[in-house]
This record gives sequence, structure tokens and C-alpha cells, in this order.
Amino acid sequence: MRNTLTGSRIRERRQIAGLRQAELARRVGISASYLNLIEHNRRRIGGKLLVDIARALSVEPSLLTQGIEATLISALREAAVDSVGHQAELDVLEEFAGRFPGWAGVLAQMHRRVVSLERTVETLSDRLTHDPHLAASMHEVLSTAAAIRSTAAILADTQDIDDEWQDRFHRNLHQDAERLADSSKALVTYLDDSDSAADPRGVPLEEVEAFFEARGHSFPQLETDGDAGAIDLGGLNTAAARKVARDLLNLCAADARAMPLNKLKAALKEKEPEPIELAQMFSVDMATVLRRLAFLPEGCLQRPAGLAICDASGGILFIKQIPGLAIPRHGEACPLWPLYSALNQPLVPIRRRIVQLGRSAAEFECHAYAWPHSVSGYDLTPAYRSVMLVRPAGDSALGTTATTVGPNCRVCPSGDCESRREPSILSEGF
Repeated sequence: MRNTLTGSRIRERRQIAGLRQAELARRVGISASYLNLIEHNRRRIGGKLLVDIARALSVEPSLLTQGIEATLISALREAAVDSVGHQAELDVLEEFAGRFPGWAGVLAQMHRRVVSLERTVETLSDRLTHDPHLAASMHEVLSTAAAIRSTAAILADTQDIDDEWQDRFHRNLHQDAERLADSSKALVTYLDDSDSAADPRGVPLEEVEAFFEARGHSFPQLETDGDAGAIDLGGLNTAAARKVARDLLNLCAADARAMPLNKLKAALKEKEPEPIELAQMFSVDMATVLRRLAFLPEGCLQRPAGLAICDASGGILFIKQIPGLAIPRHGEACPLWPLYSALNQPLVPIRRRIVQLGRSAAEFECHAYAWPHSVSGYDLTPAYRSVMLVRPAGDSALGTTATTVGPNCRVCPSGDCESRREPSILSEGF
């Protein structure tokens, strides 16, 4: 009976990773309907498919196939790692789960709920920062509500009001109430429409990321003739998005010419070389290697690869997310991410092992590199950019101490971080 619940564990880990069913199915090369049958324990699973799913979820296959005890202990261990201000006794974790399975289940469930709520808060915070229309709509709703409250307070607290002024206040109250109803309705409609995959109003960066995601971050045309101009940009709704996509495709085409796919596959066949070894092998810089690895066709790498590119201000230029990890989107993100640390050491390759606070205990290996993107002239400071490749931690990352990184300070629960800029809304007693 232990293996009959593998599908349920897959569904649980997928939800923790924040992946849609269709997205996980695409990453492992099966249909969403077949994955649905697996998750409802209507299809047995094993072999390569189980390994592929585990890799996509950044967990060990045994975590999906073992009994509920292993899953529970893993969840409790993640809760202990994510706790702030308390040191859990990890050496008696299995004994605790065995003696008090009910309380252990409650703690694990509460931790999953906290992680989910923190992710929701983080997403809403990001969106308010990134979506000017949403921020303006929220301001309209709040300012109108404040006006209604002010007018109502005058009517309630003032004993003798002239009839003419009283009528004027009533008209203002009615008009503000209508305005609040209209703006609230418009805000709800906007949020509902924005949840649709067909929403055309996303900012250019989000449009481009969705465009690359839909194509698996790989373009066969670039591997054959290297002509980025031949790629159809249909589906991108704005000229700005098409410009951003075209610039990135041109960069990918240059990387493909510098590191041809057939030679790169041969280099990756025996083992997965370190990026710095590939840079020496192909006589290219680290930035080219990191981008090239992230945009390889599926199946070329043993581990999934995420990517982030930013400019010298920390502003994100492109993100390819990786299961189990939320790469920061905005410039006010945690400064401990290697992506930003590399900007302090241009042209110096950085490799670090990280754990993201508030998501899971999974460790990831990061390679980051900052380089001068353009030079305007003599004696002028170049414009730097930074790139970061992220993969689930492998043997090459062993022996290094993992750095704990957070989202941004506003929604980070860590209380003893020296890099904190402002108190968190998640902090106790704030």
C-alpha cells in the first residue's frame, strides 16, 4: 500500500512548488490528462517517468514513493529549517513523528499553509510594485473610501447643519459611493481578466517571458541557421514586447553560434562540466555559457536550469523560473542573491549554494557573472549586466555552506539578517 499513494505525493509536491498541472506535464513530456490520472492514483508510475517528475519537482524520487512517514518527516524538517527564532531538535524528529503522528501532521499542515500564504503575499506585493494600473486602481478605491468616511463623519458628528449644506453632503456621499462601486467593480474585473492566459495587458517583460515559456525556452531555428529574424513573434501584443523579445533572441543566436549545439552535446555527453570549464573549452565568457545552458533544448542537461538577467540597478531583464525556487523579479529583492553579489565583482565568476527562506529545504547551485554590456567611450564607466544560472544542487556543490536568501525585505520573515532594509509585515510584533 505504500506505493499506491505516489500520485497523491506528486500532487502535494507540485502544489508546494507552485506549479500548474499542465506545466508539470509539459516539463516531463506527458499529457495533462495522464498526469491527472497519476495524481489521483489511477495509474501506476515508476522508472524514468518517476525520475523525471522528481527532477522537475526538485525532490528525491524516494520522497514520492516512500510511505507517509517519510513525507511527514520531510515536511517537519522543512518547517524546522524555515523557523525564525527557534531551534528545533532535529535529532529526535523521527521519534516525535512516530510518538505523536497527529501533532506532527498538524505542524506539517500549518507549515504548508504558512508557505502558501507567504507566497500569496509575496505575489501580491510584487504585482503592486510591477503593475501601475493595479496600484492606481487600489489608490482610487482607498481614496474614495476615505472621502466617504470623511463626509459621513461630518454628518454624524455635526449637530446643526444647514439644509443646503446637508443636501450637498448627501449628494457628495452618493457620488462618492457610486464612484467607489464603479472603481471596485473595475478592479475586480481587471483582476479576473489578468488571471486569464489571454490577458493582453501584461508588461513587456512578462509577455516575453510567457512567449519563451510557451516554446520551452528553445528555438530550433537558432540551432540550425542562427537567424533570429525568422522567428515569428506572433502572440506578443505590444511593440515594446516584440523589441525586448527580438533583442533577447539575437543574443541567444550569438550564443548558439559561439557554442554550437553538436559540439556542446558532445561536451555534455560524458558528464556535466562546470560552466567555467565550458568557457575555457569554447573560448567564450561566462555570461555566454550561463545563458546558453539555460536556453538549451530539453534533454540536453541532467538537471533543470533557471536563469535571471539584470542590469546594474538590479532591475530584472529576464527570468526563467525553476521548480521549487522563486527567482526575484524586482530590484528591491534580497541583496544576498548571487545575481546581485556578482555586480560587486564584475568579471569574477561566482558559485554559491542557496536555500530560499519560506519555500522548502531544497538547495540550489547558483553560478553568477557580471560583465560590461556596453562601453560608450574612453574613460567612461561601462554599463554592467549580471546573469545567474540556477540548478538543483548536485555533487559539485557539496562542501560549500548554503546561503539563505529571501524574497524582498517587506515579506521576508528572517529577523536577524544584517542586510534587511525595512521591517517585514510578516514579523511578529511589528
